Amino acid sequence: MHCASCGSITGTESDVDIGNIKSKQCDGCDLQHYCSMKCQDAHRSRHQQECKSRAAETRDNILFRQPESSHLGECPICILPLPLDTKKSMMQSCCTKLICIGCYYAGIKCEVGEKLGKRSCPFCRQPEPKADVEIEGYKTRRMEVNDPVAIREAGKRCYHQGDYESAFKYFSKAAELSDAEAHYCLSFLYREGNGVGREVAKRLQHLEDAAIGGHPKARHNLGVYEVNRGRIERGVKHFIRCQEWA
Repeated sequence: MHCASCGSITGTESDVDIGNIKSKQCDGCDLQHYCSMKCQDAHRSRHQQECKSRAAETRDNILFRQPESSHLGECPICILPLPLDTKKSMMQSCCTKLICIGCYYAGIKCEVGEKLGKRSCPFCRQPEPKADVEIEGYKTRRMEVNDPVAIREAGKRCYHQGDYESAFKYFSKAAELSDAEAHYCLSFLYREGNGVGREVAKRLQHLEDAAIGGHPKARHNLGVYEVNRGRIERGVKHFIRCQEWA
């Protein structure tokens, strides 16, 4: 392997011990290798355009690759894909798990049949909360352990209360934990300018991250954006991917 700038022979991470120069990959495209930061800086102007093209191509490959399930994932009990209709699933405040409505009612029927007297979560078996203070306690504990779903839901509560700055803080933290719905919520903040400035680039970045995570609404919004920009082919590709979740 040769340095793209000076032509010196470089080695991989494992070659360092036998005397070869350690290789450094370009952070943007992973195509070129350099023997030092000095050579990378010297070669930057010649490599910049190729790097941008390669990075955009790699990003598109990731963006249009359909994940195995939507951002909702599977019911943790029956392991079937959760429906996109939110009325057909229930979120448990104790563990923030989304459970399909069938498994939820099956759990209730089982407890009634066995005359247990007290309902519990079908997944984690924590007692079902009876008062708002118990629900808040569950939510707080989930947030303390960095549960992205609990953090994102806290952001939604702040958003509906008009506290956009806190909503942005919660959504950003959940997005850092790879929550696709949080990325989608951030795209709304950047579109509306609530709590942050209106920034098209950041809005699109979060829409793409949400779409990569299997969020169909984010995928649809990207399709609309591309069509409005006259990039019909890219828009249609987004719509096709979106339709696969229907």
